[in-house]
Amino acid sequence: MKEKVILQINGENREVFIEPKRTLLEVLREEIGLTGTKEACDTGACGACTVLIDNKPVLSCLTLAVACKGKEITTIEGLKEGEKLHPLQASFIEHGAIQCGMCTPGMILSAKALLDENPDPGEIEVRKAIAGNLCRCTGYVKIVEAILAVTRGE
Repeated sequence: MKEKVILQINGENREVFIEPKRTLLEVLREEIGLTGTKEACDTGACGACTVLIDNKPVLSCLTLAVACKGKEITTIEGLKEGEKLHPLQASFIEHGAIQCGMCTPGMILSAKALLDENPDPGEIEVRKAIAGNLCRCTGYVKIVEAILAVTRGE
């Protein structure tokens, strides 16, 4: 049986009628059409589906959408302002930290959570913050460089 749920996504209230067993990932992609959040392993092992809930990184494939009522959800689409990319998005592009793109939204959101909490982390802190986000294309060097470049204002 579906229930009416109001979710605050990227600063906007969105009303959806969903079954209580639906994950946040399913609702974001299938009901709301925000496909920037990636579906990869669907078991919480890769971090591709990471979103921010109340500014904390959360695996949306393991989170029930109904559990997000009254919480602020931020997806990759919510980072840019108009056509202007968030500094992390721009830095990932500039530093070649994007390859297939599957891990990129989750990586960027995990990095954003870190930088919101600690605007000047060291390399070890950056690596710990993105440890739950797997990238099968890179050795993480360019990803870490892109995040650290934002801390230096580059």
